[in-house]
Parts: sequence; structure tokens; C-alpha cells
Amino acid sequence: MLKHIPVRTGLLALAALFCTISAYGQGQNSPKIPVTTTITVLGPKFSAPPPLTKQDILVYSRKTRLDVINWVPAQGERAPLQLAIVIDNSANQLGVGSQLNDIAGLISLQSKSTSVGVFYAANGTVQTASNFTTDHAAAAKALRLTFGPRAGDSPSVYLSVSDLVKNKWPATGARREILLISSGIDPLDTGPQSPYVAASIEDVQKAGVIVHAIYLGGGRFARSIRGQYAQSNLVMLTEGSGGYNLYEGIVPPVSFSPYLKQLDMALHNQFLLTFAIEPSGKSKGELKSIEIRTEQRNIQMKYPKQVLVPGQRK
Repeated sequence: MLKHIPVRTGLLALAALFCTISAYGQGQNSPKIPVTTTITVLGPKFSAPPPLTKQDILVYSRKTRLDVINWVPAQGERAPLQLAIVIDNSANQLGVGSQLNDIAGLISLQSKSTSVGVFYAANGTVQTASNFTTDHAAAAKALRLTFGPRAGDSPSVYLSVSDLVKNKWPATGARREILLISSGIDPLDTGPQSPYVAASIEDVQKAGVIVHAIYLGGGRFARSIRGQYAQSNLVMLTEGSGGYNLYEGIVPPVSFSPYLKQLDMALHNQFLLTFAIEPSGKSKGELKSIEIRTEQRNIQMKYPKQVLVPGQRK
């Protein structure tokens, strides 16, 4: 014999079921927003990559696969780039001075759509030697000797990087990248986990700026644990932003030329990737981790480990 279910109980059960279905539906159909980031794609040993299409790219946020909206080469109307050359003002004069011609050579290789700025890291900020300009000869002419270890001492080159991206580099829609030339030593914190390095990584990720670095050697600290931490700092900064740490030797390189050619190859093999992701629950947005994969072989991809995801507009 069937028992009668009280009307009130039945209504409550139906209401609970409706809420569950409604919540599930909203979760499945929650609005996504587009986020664009720059990806560097190369073949082995900084060679030109084989062709990659939108269908070859897989994007994940944690375990969730994201929809790829667009995948276009940074060429033609999408080629504009702002390249900031940031030189540690406390670096050895002789070490930097012997490389100025090579750095000028990198500037001369850039396309007409690339604006180059020259800056010197000092006192926790950057001194502008040349604002961003497409007059590459003028930018190269602004290169100068550093002040050296004493006169040019800076509290932290990582504070200088943060100052540049937060206060002196307005977004224009162009790709934004830094070539940092430094020993990587952070005088404010010589340990393995400097908060200034961590803050700089967060700042460049939020600004969408890629950092590449050439390690100058740590002077008398080169073979010490402090020198090892310095190299580790540069690796964390470049890897976190999606850039290359181009030199990892103990002593300064004899010539920057081969490493600058690698950088030039990277700059000319970049793509703009746009994917759809759920907006942040925070009004100012937040950094979210991403992972980008491809099943194509002999492909090396560099991309920021976190990207800024805006909050949902009300």
C-alpha cells in the first residue's frame, strides 16, 4: 500500500531539486571572458619552429581545459613590440662596456614596429637614458657605461623592474618585454627566497610583461652560495614571466652576441594566444595559473606561469 507524502514535504523536496538543477546550470553556463597572452614558440636550440595552428594548442587552468579563441602570429598589424633594455647600474664598467656594441646590434635588428627604450637600474628605480622610440639609432646611442659597484649601487634590481612596469610604462596594446642585464644579486635579501624577487614576478605578470635576462656574474660572490641564489633569482623571474634566462655561466660571457641572437629569434617567433576563462571573483582581478601544451614534437614554448584574469563587470 502506497503511503501519501505530505504536501509540504513534497514541495520542499521539489524546491531543493530545482535549486540544485539551477545552480548546476549556472555553473555550466557561467560567462567566460577572453584573456590574451604572448607565447614564444621555437624549435630545438633556438631554431625556427614548425607550423602550429589553433587546433594544436591546449590550454589548462589547473585541471580545467579552456577554450582557445584565437592563435595568431605577432606579425603584421600585430607585430608592435616595446622592448626595454634595463642595465644594472652597479654592474662592472668593463664587463658592460665591452658589450655595448653587441647590445646596439640587437637594437638595430629590430623591425620598424618595435620601440626600444634604454634604462639603468639604480636606487630601486630606473633612470631613463632613452624613452621608447622607433629611432633605433638614437636608442643605441643612449647606451653608456655603468657607474660600477659602488657609485651605482642599487637596493635591489628587482625593485627597479617593478618600478618600470608599474610606474613608467603605460600599456599601449603592444607586446611588452624586458632584456635585463644584471648579476641578479639582491642586496636587500641575499637568501634563497627574496620577497622583492617574488613581488617583481607578480608585478610583471600583472602587467603582462615578459622578462629575459643575461647574467653578468656575481663578482666576488660568483662561486658562493650568494651567487647561486642570484642566478636562481633571475631564473625565477624569467620563467615566471615567460622569458628566457639566456646565460647561466659563473663568470660573465666573453660576448653577448650569441645570446642576443637567441633573443632576437625568440622575439620574431611569438604568438598572441586568446582563451576563454571564468572571470575572477575579485573586483580588481587576480593572477591565475595556466598551462599550455601541444602534441606537436620538437616544439619549445615559453609562456607566463600566471596571467591576470579580470573581475566580472557588473
